This record gives sequence, structure tokens and C-alpha cells, in this order.
Amino acid sequence: KFYIETYGCAMNFSDTEIIASVLNNAGFSSTDDFTGADLILINTCSIRDNAEQKVRKRLTDFRVLKKANPGKLIGVLGCMAERLKSKFLDEEKIVDLVVGPDAYRDLPKLIASADEGEKGVNVLLSREETYADISPVRLNSNGVSAFISITRGCNNMCSFCVVPFTRGRERSREAHSIVAEAKHLFNQGYREVTLLGQNVDSYLWKNEEGDKQVNFAQLLEMVALVNPMLRVRFSTSHPKDLTDDVLFAIIKHHNICNHIHLPVQSGSSSVLERMNRTYDRDWYMERINRIKELIPDCGISTDMIIGFCGEKEEDHLQTVSMMEYVKYNLAYVYKYSERPGTYAAKQFADNVSEEIKSRRLSEIVDLQRRMQQEENIKEVGKEFEVLAEGFSKRSDEFLSGRNSQSKMVIFPKMNFKKGDYVNVRIVSITSATLIGEVIN
Repeated sequence: KFYIETYGCAMNFSDTEIIASVLNNAGFSSTDDFTGADLILINTCSIRDNAEQKVRKRLTDFRVLKKANPGKLIGVLGCMAERLKSKFLDEEKIVDLVVGPDAYRDLPKLIASADEGEKGVNVLLSREETYADISPVRLNSNGVSAFISITRGCNNMCSFCVVPFTRGRERSREAHSIVAEAKHLFNQGYREVTLLGQNVDSYLWKNEEGDKQVNFAQLLEMVALVNPMLRVRFSTSHPKDLTDDVLFAIIKHHNICNHIHLPVQSGSSSVLERMNRTYDRDWYMERINRIKELIPDCGISTDMIIGFCGEKEEDHLQTVSMMEYVKYNLAYVYKYSERPGTYAAKQFADNVSEEIKSRRLSEIVDLQRRMQQEENIKEVGKEFEVLAEGFSKRSDEFLSGRNSQSKMVIFPKMNFKKGDYVNVRIVSITSATLIGEVIN
């Protein structure tokens, strides 16, 4: 039996489903009880120091179990494994396996080596691996929504980011394998897929002969045509690569959701330049204007880094004004945390104090919460098609699900079930949720 915990982004959770498939084929079954597992795995994230510290703390919990049961194997997988490599074995002496994001096929062999007392390590990055032929095992799935990985790695060398070093260069998965996976999921009863990549808009698959290619806008259409009852989402977009063709694909197909996750990271052009984001404030705002021009009801969410190297108060105020301009329906906001090996760590001083970072973070979070509530109030009286994803957290008499704009909606269960599309009129709100009544 194997037990796995996953930390970090949606890509990590998607990878965990690939890992589960590899292990199932090797004769393992999954368990939710780590005390009864023969193999304990942690799929890790390195994007922020806080994420790594959570993994370190979790390993201390497993240390007691390992001491009482020396035969259990413990493995660290993913981005943290790739960043620290075999050094991790010396730092965390209970760890038997260290496996990077491109080496999951090698897990059975590494486990066999660890069983014989050898430490199992494979952190080699690949220029070809996409796991296109592996059918993911949907662990802890709601049976309605699923991730489909379409690219791996990243070619954008943002100065703050460790991803190109932990996941390697970008490569695109074969288009028809993506469509086949979407069809398989729909036939299994899933009604929503999210196409995943560090930068989905730069997706570009070419056949071996080089006479055929598929870009992201074309791939979106191919997946949307699987079935009109299959919703399609995607994440993450990079402002420099989000083309009008992608926006036209959203307009053309009702089942491509009206929601774009478009990380800005900062509202200041000078900070964006130090981040090597390859766009400035005006470029980003032009993309926002184009989205709102073509898709007026499009939901837009973002990522934001607060207190990056050299961020002055006027830079912070530019970020505030950007948020007021866009009015994001969701924002993931974090304090900058230096990542070893990145360009920023080598070239820039992390010179914004923790006190200032915390104060600016609070201001941004409070602003986002206030604007989100103001925007949600405007939804009262509107009608939306909602895909029921499961029960409300507070009551089994209510279902919850998202509308096309990715806003969470709570509505009476009545005779509906998970996977149903339900027409809902919004009657009230909470700080982050829409409350509706069924109208069909």
C-alpha cells in the first residue's frame, strides 16, 4: 500500500494522479491511512520557502513512525526533490527515495532498490517526458472535475521563479492524447476538465514530420468539441502569450468557461522588469481591456507577489491601482520569498523588510476582499448555469458548484445531483460565495 500527500499547485496534484497510476501498475494500492502504508510519499512544492517548511515539518511527523517501523519506505517527490537532489538524503535521514518530476516512471525500480537498502534517487530532467501515455488515477476526485496536463516545464525565466530549474524546459503533449483523455473522462461521467500547464498559451505541438502543428487556441477548440456537455477551463495563462485567437475560441464555444487566470505579479513596470516578466503595466492593461471588450462577463483572477526586491512604496501603490482597475474576482497574494538558485537570489537584494511586506500584503488582501464583495453584490438577480460539484460545506440540503466565471454558487439540492447543470438565480452573497435559488 502507498500513501501520498501533495503540496503546491494544480500541476502537483495532476502529477500525483500520474504517480498513482505508475504505482497501481506496479502492484500497489492507495490508502488514506499513512500508518498502514508500506510506502509514504510526499509530492512537494518549491515555489516558496513556506511550502518547503511544511514538508520538513511533515517529515518530522513521519520520523516517529519510521523509527517504530524501520521497514516502511519514505519518499520525497517533485520540485523540492529536484531542487535539493541527493542533498536531501543527508538533511532528512529518514528519506529513502528522492524523485524529480520527470522520473516517475522509474519509481518501481527505485522502490525495489530502496527495499534492498539502497537509497533511490532519480532527479534527471527530460526534454521529452510528458507522460502522455499514462492514464492518471483520479485520487480523491469528486467525479465531476478533472485536470489534464498539456505541457510540462517552463521557458519563461522569471527572475523570482524556481520552476524552470525544478521542472525543466517546456514541452507540449501530443494533442490527440489530450483529446482522447478528455473523451475518456466524459465517458466516465466527468463534466469538466481543466487544461494545465505553467503557461498554457505557449502550447505548441508538432508532429514528427513537422508538417502539422496545433497551437493552444486550436487545442481548446478540439477539447470543446469532445461534447457540448463537457466544460473546459485552463490555467495558467501568461500575459505575453494570451492571443486574441484564444479569446475568440472562448466566444465561439459555450462550454469553454468565461474565466482567465492571468497572473500580473506586480502593477509596477519597474518591478515587472526586475522580475523579467517581459511585459509592462501598459501591456498587461491592454490585454485586460481586450478581454473585457470581447468577453464583457469574463471572470479574471491573478497571482501577486508583494515586496519583491527593490519594491518602493510608489510601486506598491501601482499594484493597488492595478487591482482597482481590473477588479479581479479572485487573487492569490503572497509575500516574496527568495528562492535559492534563481536570478533574483543571485543578482538582487531581498531588501524589503518583513514588516513592510506584511503591511503591504494586508492592504492588498483587504482591498481584494472588499472589491470581491462589491463585485459579488452586482451578481444578485442575475442567472447562471452552475455545474454541481458536490454538497455545500454547511449542509447536505444544498449543492455547490461554479458558474462559467469560476465563482462558487450555493443552491438548494432538490432533486439534483453531482454532475448536473442547474440554472440558478442569485439572491444573496457571502464574502466569497453566491447564494442562489433554482429556476429550472
